[in-house]
Amino acid sequence: MQRRRYARRDAARSCGRRGYTAEDGIYQDSTPLSWKVVLAVVLALVTLATVLSNAFVIATVYQTRKLHTPANYLIASLAVTDLLVSILVMPISTMYTVTGKWTLGQVVCDIWLSSDITCCTASILHLCVIALDRYWAITDAVEYSTKRTPKRAAGMIALVWVFSICISMPPLFWRQAKAEEVSHCVVNTDHVLYTVYSTVGAFYFPTLLLIALYGRIYVEARSRILKQTPKKTGKRLTRAQLITDSPGSSSSVTSINSKTPEGFSETGSPVYMNQVKVKVSDALLEKKKLTAARERKATKTLGIILGAFIVCWLPFFIISLVLPICKDACWFHMAIFDFFTWLGYLNSLINPVIYTMSNEDFKQAFHKLIRFRCAG
Repeated sequence: MQRRRYARRDAARSCGRRGYTAEDGIYQDSTPLSWKVVLAVVLALVTLATVLSNAFVIATVYQTRKLHTPANYLIASLAVTDLLVSILVMPISTMYTVTGKWTLGQVVCDIWLSSDITCCTASILHLCVIALDRYWAITDAVEYSTKRTPKRAAGMIALVWVFSICISMPPLFWRQAKAEEVSHCVVNTDHVLYTVYSTVGAFYFPTLLLIALYGRIYVEARSRILKQTPKKTGKRLTRAQLITDSPGSSSSVTSINSKTPEGFSETGSPVYMNQVKVKVSDALLEKKKLTAARERKATKTLGIILGAFIVCWLPFFIISLVLPICKDACWFHMAIFDFFTWLGYLNSLINPVIYTMSNEDFKQAFHKLIRFRCAG
């Protein structure tokens, strides 16, 4: 994203304090060609894997009628956003990371930076709307089931893109095209307020929201697990009393414990009070076990989603916020910063893997799609 370009310029300027100029500070110039080739291949493979994984998610949702639900529409929209990241952002970023120099001109630079900011922010915000949808579905299941419509999902997706564009637009107003050849594609970092606004809006606020939502979801899911998990294993038995008019009637019941006559009926026949053990159907018990297991899996998935998101993006946004503020007082090697940038991009590859592999319907539809493609 654009904060990566911030640090590229500021780090180069900081390198000047150590005896380097901006151009001399490009670490790629001292990198052996063999390492550049390896790096280019690795980044290209990551980009290709991101394209294919998100494309398969989109195709799976499109071709499987069972997956045509508002919740899955949100996941498909996330896949579209991550697909845009892999097509519009990652290939050019691969070239820029390997060479350290910008050779595509100012116009492409502007388009690339805007796409980078917008798509990466939209990908992060999609995680928020998916969490909101799950939160409402769990905490207000009855009422939200009537509101959980494709139209509502489309409105949430629209808000994500509007907010993402609002974050990416401001730099366009002060970005100045230069007549000379552009060697670095950067965004002016003199506007510290924008840096704070963009990092808070694109990461810190969404992260706090995700933690709060997933925390509530976890508590609710845990509560359901405790309610639905039987305290004792095995079949549950109930006891019922069977009143018979004669001892012979008990022969038709296989699980009757005969007792001595407790009295006599009006006709003079002895009345037997028999304790009958009635085996309750295991269907309800098994259903509760399956539901509890499903809730455990969903809770575990939420933890994986939140953990992957924080691991991928937190290092990048910490540096993105700190470097433009401290400027010359800070120094950070650009190789590490490039690594953190691609760690953030990697989240666009992890998202489809987590959301689809944790969903049985997605896995079944995905396997059917693979078999269909192979057979075709």
